[in-house]
Amino acid sequence: MTYTEILYDIRDRVATISLNRPDKLNAWTAVMGDEVRDALTSAEADAGVRAIILTGAGRGFCAGADMSLLSGIAGAGGQVDETHALAHFTTGEHREGIAADFQRKYSYFPSIEKPVIAAINGPAVGLGFIISLYCDLRFASDAARFGAAFARRGLIAEYGVAWMLPRLIGPANALDLLLSARLVDAEEAARMGLVNRVFPSEDFLEKVHAYAKELADSVSPRSMAVIKRQVYNGYFQTLEQATISAEKAMIESLKSADFQEGVAHFLEKRPPVFTGR
Repeated sequence: MTYTEILYDIRDRVATISLNRPDKLNAWTAVMGDEVRDALTSAEADAGVRAIILTGAGRGFCAGADMSLLSGIAGAGGQVDETHALAHFTTGEHREGIAADFQRKYSYFPSIEKPVIAAINGPAVGLGFIISLYCDLRFASDAARFGAAFARRGLIAEYGVAWMLPRLIGPANALDLLLSARLVDAEEAARMGLVNRVFPSEDFLEKVHAYAKELADSVSPRSMAVIKRQVYNGYFQTLEQATISAEKAMIESLKSADFQEGVAHFLEKRPPVFTGR
């Protein structure tokens, strides 16, 4: 696919996807959504990529859905083609072996086997806020701002955010952000547990890239894929089920080439050379 609304780059076995409508604070469009999905699945399939960064060009991460869509619906007096709207909420694709929960619009991010890191360089509002939640890790610059704008637009908590957000920051914090639709800065987001870390804006992307490179250089890609699947599947499991599943996964890990390399590089005091097998 030729990209018109994102940039795609690979360096140090880290793929960086940049939303690229900086004059609109990277407001999300259907084209952008298709391109991001294509880039994520391409990075997942590329053996030369070990980790993925999603960020925004310019001074914003993503200011939400392009308002031209919402203004068009509002201008039509709220008349909505329900068949068309339903298609808007689904991916139109099916991946074998992936839970249905992770095949909806935007909820497919957790199904990507490689870690997806949101590098939130500026405002992440509305749909942009939701996109950041579906990434595995969130690093924020000190210029980042977060907000769920839906209640101030007469809308609701869409795309599963009412399910995902409480699991990240707890029900009280989630209700605070969803009901008030207020903006929070990076430091408050960190206190809530919404972001993993805050970096100065001056060298923000370099710091995030260094973290992603550390994953690419030092960690088994097979282990990362299995652990990521364990964490998200764990949302739907009892402790007993998660433990039984982990026991089976552990046996398979002990048979893997990455396990052999993990022991060998430690004993030989050298950098690892993991293959993902």
